[in-house]
Amino acid sequence: MSATPRTGTRVTVPNIVSRKALPPNKAQDQQKIVCITAYDYPTAILLDEAGVDILLVGDSLGMVVLGYESTIPVTLDEMVHHTRSVRRGTRRALVVADLPFGSYHVSIEESLRSAVRLVKEGGAEAVKVEGGEKRRELIRRLVEAEIPVMGHVGLTPQSFNIQGGFKVQGRNTEAAAQILRDACAVEDAGAFSVVVESVPRELGAQVTETLRIPTIGIGAGPNCDGQVLVFHDLVGLSAGASPKFARKYANLAEEISSAASRYLADVRSGQFPSDAESYHQPPEVRIHTVDRS
Repeated sequence: MSATPRTGTRVTVPNIVSRKALPPNKAQDQQKIVCITAYDYPTAILLDEAGVDILLVGDSLGMVVLGYESTIPVTLDEMVHHTRSVRRGTRRALVVADLPFGSYHVSIEESLRSAVRLVKEGGAEAVKVEGGEKRRELIRRLVEAEIPVMGHVGLTPQSFNIQGGFKVQGRNTEAAAQILRDACAVEDAGAFSVVVESVPRELGAQVTETLRIPTIGIGAGPNCDGQVLVFHDLVGLSAGASPKFARKYANLAEEISSAASRYLADVRSGQFPSDAESYHQPPEVRIHTVDRS
């Protein structure tokens, strides 16, 4: 399949909602939603040109771009900065930005201000909020303020300290039931879609079958209405081990390391730059000797 031209019709929230796989369409007959994280202008251009439906400016940028140990230190200013960069490189895809930890935990009013900044200053067309039942009122108020919301249930990285790390969620009956309730609460509050992260594929399928809004899986099995991967995992740029579900489609870390090594060797040996890579003065230009005495 060829890449979608950047002059194509913009992907909108209603477009994404319409991609929900509901009977009689069934999952196999409905085009899956493709989402990839993006954190900068050049990456946004490439992914947008490839035809990706959603560019998610995730707070995962804290770990893969800024070098934090978790997403918790990421600030709202950092999210606005990176969202603005991605938006400038996007012509077609829907741009969604994470509300970072601490930007929506104190009050509904502060949460609204945070979301407005991501939309007004960053150019986001929707925001993503982690959490289920406990975020019902927040999601409702954001939607009332005409800010589209993508939910996020299952493993929620901002709950890193409470969940005890990045672990698969919903492995027992009680935990699975809670995740299903969380997903339903997100839908009832007015979210247009929900990310389901790191749950058994059976639970991912059940959540997808239950909801009327699209589910976007990340480590939630193949039955979700769409999938999302972190860009650095997808292209082999992540430091350390990648999660089980993060299929690597390229090994850019190896390519970049090799290129840097070859450049280093060429500079040190005098092979770079070559005469062809150098500028030349016109023959009529004469350089006079400067008296340095």
